[in-house]
Amino acid sequence: MRACDVKEIFSYISEIMANNKDYLIELDQQNGDGDLGISMSAGFSEVASYLKNTDEKDLGKLFMSCSSKFNEAASSTLGTIISLGMMGMARTLKGKEEANISEVVDALEQGIQRIMDKAKSKPGEKTILDALYPAVEALKANSSRGVKEATKAAYEAAAAGSENTRNMKPVHGRAAYYGDKSIGLLDGGSVAGKFIFEGIYRYYSENYKDDSDK
Repeated sequence: MRACDVKEIFSYISEIMANNKDYLIELDQQNGDGDLGISMSAGFSEVASYLKNTDEKDLGKLFMSCSSKFNEAASSTLGTIISLGMMGMARTLKGKEEANISEVVDALEQGIQRIMDKAKSKPGEKTILDALYPAVEALKANSSRGVKEATKAAYEAAAAGSENTRNMKPVHGRAAYYGDKSIGLLDGGSVAGKFIFEGIYRYYSENYKDDSDK
């Protein structure tokens, strides 16, 4: 992964979030304030626009700037959480202009750890982590198969993890007030997490002809 890949990946994610803006709003209205689609679309659009106009090659500096841009544009709890994840990745990738799958996995793991530490949350609590955590685990487990197969496995794991939130009771935020009434409902944040990995997978599946580790 290089800066050019990061730019395209965020472009893919931004498009997916924009296309699913109304769907995310609908999901969030079930037990939230309904702004999820607006904040995710705005946040990823702002990051994608920033990336198109920067020549920065250092992946750490790039993700740190993305974190700041995203947090400013996506004024929501999930916006802050995702920006924390990017910040964790930035610290791990500092000084690197290129990262292989193993290094990207390490950065993602550090990003997730920062989210868990700052948000006092963990997988199984009906949040975005229920998509992100299994996705990164799948990426790690399939890293030897090449970037396309690994990102496919990660996306599939994120999708399955998101679907599993239907069976969970929320313990954070406004959704927690609904308690058992939220069981059976899909968590909007986890769907946003799934869309992130869908964008990553789509980029690599459509732009890489082989499964070399890049």
